[in-house]
Amino acid sequence: MLNPNQKLNPKLFDKDVEQIPIRKGFGEGLLEAGEKNSDIVGLSADLTESTQMHLFKNKFPERFIEVGIAEQNLASVASGLSAMGKIPFISSFAAFSPGRNWEQIRTTICYNNRPVVLIGSHAGFSDGSDGGTHQALEDIALTRVLPRMTVISPCDSIEARKATLAAAESGGVVYIRLLREKTPVITTTDSPFEIGKAQLYYGEEKAKADVGIVATGSLVYKALKVAENLKKENISAKVLNVATIKPLDIDVLVSLAKTCGAIVTVEEHQIACGFGSAVAEVLSQNFPVPMEFIGVKDQFGQSGTPNELLEYYEIGESHILFAVKKVIGRKN
Repeated sequence: MLNPNQKLNPKLFDKDVEQIPIRKGFGEGLLEAGEKNSDIVGLSADLTESTQMHLFKNKFPERFIEVGIAEQNLASVASGLSAMGKIPFISSFAAFSPGRNWEQIRTTICYNNRPVVLIGSHAGFSDGSDGGTHQALEDIALTRVLPRMTVISPCDSIEARKATLAAAESGGVVYIRLLREKTPVITTTDSPFEIGKAQLYYGEEKAKADVGIVATGSLVYKALKVAENLKKENISAKVLNVATIKPLDIDVLVSLAKTCGAIVTVEEHQIACGFGSAVAEVLSQNFPVPMEFIGVKDQFGQSGTPNELLEYYEIGESHILFAVKKVIGRKN
């Protein structure tokens, strides 16, 4: 059952559940943060409307810089603005930032400890029609390896807005991963969010279960649907939404492993060095349990609709279900 303490969308499992692009939550959050703090500035690499930064640009044109198709400069200019006391938000497609400008992010931002918020939009397979060159399946690995970097992957537009507001006040380097397409609204304005805290969305917190499904980003929705359907097969599951990939909520992850005894991680990213790897690092040192990993298996993307690609790369609901049964030793 859905955890009532999380105050999730009551229409979550309805066929007509509302769907909103996760990136829209960022745009609204940045506008709100900019209204609160005049030190916030926005920079874009010729993708202002695509990343939803145009809301901020239209309200505060004097605090917006269009850098153009120059992602390395995007990061370097932001570092300089941060050194002068500003709070820069920089936005592009995740394939280009952090994909193209990783060295500048590493050296001018993280190494110098400059508080900059990086927005990587159109991540995963959400930019399906543009093909494999534009589908960022490596950005979690690129960012979580950097010292001083916080990595956030919101599950829906509402959580993206909250993450943006929290990042603006964090005083540190933050990467927020966004998707392009509309995705189901999972949370509400009353749902809890805090950087560094994982939230149990499905199951009773102290009760035991057959499996724990640990998901991030929009795939939290598919994980929830799988958990709901597992009840029909007398398999109990818990679903943990891990919006903050770095730093991970170690206490909650270990508690989940102890009450479930088996874990399935779910991400729209390469399995190697990604979210599941981060979870495995924590559990291997604190409470090792059998694990299965849902994600991309060492492949590049290709053109197609997001749903087609999720199925092709074995990240759909049926694949999560198969992984659950495998990890707990049930015959499929």
